[in-house]
Amino acid sequence: MRIFYACPKPATDIPNSLIWYYNLYLPLIDLGHQVVIFDYDLLPLISRADPHNPGNEEFIQKNRRIASEELLRQVHLAHQKKPIDLFFSYFYSSCVDPNAVQEIKRMGIKTVNWYCNGSYQFHLVKEIAPTYDYCLVPEKFRLEDYRRIGANPIYCQEAANPNFYKPHQFSKDFDVVFVGQKYGNRPQYIRYLFDHGINARVWGPGWQEKGELSQPVKHLPPMKKLAKLKTSKGWRNAGCKAQRLLGFLPPADPPVSLPWKIVGPALSDEEMIKMYSRSKISLGFSSCGDTHLKRRQILQVRLRDFEVPMSGAFYMVEYMKELEEFFEIGKEIVCYRNKEDLLAKVKYYLGNEAEREKIRQGGYRRALNEHTWQKRLEDVFVQMGLPS
Repeated sequence: MRIFYACPKPATDIPNSLIWYYNLYLPLIDLGHQVVIFDYDLLPLISRADPHNPGNEEFIQKNRRIASEELLRQVHLAHQKKPIDLFFSYFYSSCVDPNAVQEIKRMGIKTVNWYCNGSYQFHLVKEIAPTYDYCLVPEKFRLEDYRRIGANPIYCQEAANPNFYKPHQFSKDFDVVFVGQKYGNRPQYIRYLFDHGINARVWGPGWQEKGELSQPVKHLPPMKKLAKLKTSKGWRNAGCKAQRLLGFLPPADPPVSLPWKIVGPALSDEEMIKMYSRSKISLGFSSCGDTHLKRRQILQVRLRDFEVPMSGAFYMVEYMKELEEFFEIGKEIVCYRNKEDLLAKVKYYLGNEAEREKIRQGGYRRALNEHTWQKRLEDVFVQMGLPS
């Protein structure tokens, strides 16, 4: 099958990461498909994808028109050279004009969009989702939302590429490791482990910024406070503060600072995988953003839930029911439900190496046998009536 592939090369929050190259592009090549890459820098459009933020809407309208014109030019050229069977993208609505997707369909090319932020950023894909023949959706609870707007979703959970995510032979330098961005309730959990004597280490964007407790309190002049209210973020923050004061929302998390010795910078893709092999326990968090502070906490199965076991690490992650469809809890991965439960299980498994090793091996085998991107893509292509 000949595929025109239009996906961002780097991840937005990790400099120089090629996570989708390893997890989407290379598996397509492994399956024997001929893949034509869209030669265009999508990162500026993705980094300013939310039209509600001041200045973004004008930027999007101007620059996605330019991107769409270039997309159509490249698709036309590739299609004239040799017919394209499938247009495969990872687009936000900011990346492409819906009319451009329709034009590609009029060429007789099937279209599919992969998007994995719908759990809490569904609004960023709503405009373009109905124009595609198919949408690949890893959030099961969002499938009906896609149908409601006229889109055609296929449930496709995340996975990992076994040709990239592999165990490495390293000594276990660290007891507990988390590799990922600093946000939500993650700092509170890491601090809780540290305060109870656990050798926990973290790497990723944001962790090396000074914690709020170590910074002087900044008192903004009244006019600057009013200026902040003109932004969508400012209005949201003010609204949340008002609802907390009235008791409609839980109180905000207290500011947390972490010792410099336990925090590190964002790791390269290769360093991240090696770090999994250097840890006795690799942590995962299922909660999205700050939704733990809202009426409805949003939990999501993540790429990490497959890449860590595929890399041969012992994995401990925040419980959500959907995980039971992919791993046997307690035999292939371990789940925790709160800080206290996490601490108790960390202590238990640090003290029970043989049991930890058995679970680690079970998770690795399950990921390798069932949760590869090659298998996921084969399955969805069959559902789409395409050759896998």
